Amino acid sequence: MGASRATSGVGKRAEQVEVAGRDVRLTSPDRVIFPERGFTKADVFEYYLAVGEGIMRALRDRPTTLQRFPDGVDGEMFFQKRVPTRGVPPWLSTATISFPSGRSAAELRPADLAHVAWAAQMGTIVFHPWPVRAGDVDRPDELRVDLDPQPGTDFVTAVAAAGELRGILDELGATGWPKTSGGRGLHVYLRIEPRWTFTEVRRATIALARELERRRPDLVTTAWWKEQRGERVFVDYNQMARDRTIACAYSLRANARATVSTPVDWDELPDVEPDDFDLRTVAARLAERGDPHAGIDDAPWDITPLLEWADRDAADDRGDLPYPPDHPKMPGEPKRVQPSKDRDRPR
Repeated sequence: MGASRATSGVGKRAEQVEVAGRDVRLTSPDRVIFPERGFTKADVFEYYLAVGEGIMRALRDRPTTLQRFPDGVDGEMFFQKRVPTRGVPPWLSTATISFPSGRSAAELRPADLAHVAWAAQMGTIVFHPWPVRAGDVDRPDELRVDLDPQPGTDFVTAVAAAGELRGILDELGATGWPKTSGGRGLHVYLRIEPRWTFTEVRRATIALARELERRRPDLVTTAWWKEQRGERVFVDYNQMARDRTIACAYSLRANARATVSTPVDWDELPDVEPDDFDLRTVAARLAERGDPHAGIDDAPWDITPLLEWADRDAADDRGDLPYPPDHPKMPGEPKRVQPSKDRDRPR
């Protein structure tokens, strides 16, 4: 794990842990973070050290929002987007990102595992990296497909949708990298060339989602409004909008079971039970099997075919879809009005 410890103070109240050649202070290691399972702050800290190889592959050089629970998952939660200007180690790296509002922030940029350990010491449970690298924070290098089961569907339904998605990606010559969400959903990542803006990559994601919906309308929907989704898997295309993030591979989730968003192989996916992947099991799985996402950076893909599909859809009057409500109105975006409340909608 590349870590060593020296206890300081009285008893187990504080420790100095060497991680990646840096000293990281671990305070209150016995504090219970996951009450139902009895997992402590030290358990969380040690988990992130144990999965260092995998989580650094997911986080390295990415601006990262921290979902913090200083008093445990049953206590207060907040998202930290700005690294404090005081009281942080001098070696802590940041990357400046811009929000849709036009404001900016210096977010944590994990350059090594010590950054992850520091965040865990600060009560971070969930890591939410942007789909960009610090070298170009305006051009994503990761296209993320979020398969979100709606009421009446479940993880098995999401697996079926992922299988259909895999077929489309195979036709395109693209490689998808699946992982559990840590809940009922699935995420499939594509490593892409960092040549396009957030708007263009989101447009490509919509085109991919629509093709999936076109082939399996009984199984998949791109409908933004919940009243239109039915018992299908929603492809949340807005996860590719600026300032939208997903819990990364090997991140814990803030639920009672302390589950983990876990990379899986396509062949094992039909037999996966997502609750089996948790704080106690995933480190051993990684050590025994290696990381299913180990090759994710090897061959970035050109999304031009998806942008051509987007042009095709636009020619058929299937243009943009609604953005999240906190985004400014975008050119070509349809009305953000719930269909049942749209007075101008044909009846």
